Amino acid sequence: MTHQPNRFEAVTEVAAPTLDDNDAPPRRFPRRAQLGLAALLLLATAGTGIYLAGGRPAQADAPPPIPDVTVSAPLQRAITEWDDYTGRFEASQAIDIRPRVSGQLVSVHVRDGDVVRKGQLLYTIDQRPFQAALAEARARAAAAETQVALARSEYARAARLLSDEAISREEVDALRAAAKSGEAAVAAAQAAVRSRQLDLEFTQIRAPATGRISDRRVDVGNLVSANDTLLTTLLALDPIYFSFDGSEALYLKAQRRDGGAATTQQVEIRLQDESGYNWRGKVDFTDNAIDPGSGTMRGRAVIANPDYFLVPGLFGNMRLTSGGSVQALLVPDAAVRTDQARKVVFVVGADGIVAARAVEPGPMVGGLRSIRNGLKPEDRVIIKGVQFAMPGGKVNPRPGRIDPPAQLAAAAPAQIPNASQATLAVN
Repeated sequence: MTHQPNRFEAVTEVAAPTLDDNDAPPRRFPRRAQLGLAALLLLATAGTGIYLAGGRPAQADAPPPIPDVTVSAPLQRAITEWDDYTGRFEASQAIDIRPRVSGQLVSVHVRDGDVVRKGQLLYTIDQRPFQAALAEARARAAAAETQVALARSEYARAARLLSDEAISREEVDALRAAAKSGEAAVAAAQAAVRSRQLDLEFTQIRAPATGRISDRRVDVGNLVSANDTLLTTLLALDPIYFSFDGSEALYLKAQRRDGGAATTQQVEIRLQDESGYNWRGKVDFTDNAIDPGSGTMRGRAVIANPDYFLVPGLFGNMRLTSGGSVQALLVPDAAVRTDQARKVVFVVGADGIVAARAVEPGPMVGGLRSIRNGLKPEDRVIIKGVQFAMPGGKVNPRPGRIDPPAQLAAAAPAQIPNASQATLAVN
């Protein structure tokens, strides 16, 4: 019987290389070993196929865990909102001290920079010429009084003779006119006396108001000219003014809020080296027109300054009440997010789904951000973990609380447009 090679033998023989006469014959495995090797190759190929085909099933992607967030209802507090201004202090009165008569300056009664009271003697001009002029005016007044006394006596005698027709009426009229002229001369002489008295008084230059004087501009011994020579300047500093400029938007806001009625607005001022608003006063003047060049309205506040600590020229930051106390909702500033051109707050519904609420932020109050519109008192606001929340996504809300503001003063100036400052309302 002729042997028929099987499939494995055929493959083995086809794959065998040809030999030259000089080559050594290849080592040939026994047939049984060749069959075993082929079987092993088939099993290995089959196992690999099973593995690649899913012999070990691939694991499906697990869904991400639901993030934990902390939620709380917004804090409700009564706050007082303020508008921010900048300005400078200026004297409530600025007076140039000048003499009202000419003469030689003979004495200075105050030191440079003194605080003086109204009516206090400051300078003295040589009084001797004015004393002499006053004496001369008084003498002329005495002579005029003598002349008018004589004219009155003559007129009285003539009036008695007129009834006896011992004198003509023309003479009586002339005597009466002379008496009237003498009376006018007396009045003129008395006026001259008062004028000389005033000149004598003007030789003593007194403070026209209470305030602080500057240094003297003229030394003793110099001649001064009436209404011309500047002796010093005086600034009234109690009270002191604070001048500021407000934008047209703030002016319109105040007008619409107050209905155009004049109201007394309280102000608080902070100096450059102060952290709190320690100076308080009220607005007493608003200009009658908006400056077309700058688009601002000029205003002025009055501040008590009994110890003269404040001086003209000091720079200050002022906040002005923009209305009475209002109820506001407060949330942590980090809870307010920016979504393109709007501000949003993430809230969690009863089903755990996050929703974005567009809000109108207000000023900072003791580290918390006030919300003017867009939020409800019963909303559950995400105060922690807001970075893990997405609108429409599900979260695991955990209850938390918003701590009340620890201070009444407002924090640093707000960075949100139209959000000025606010403080907790004092009951």
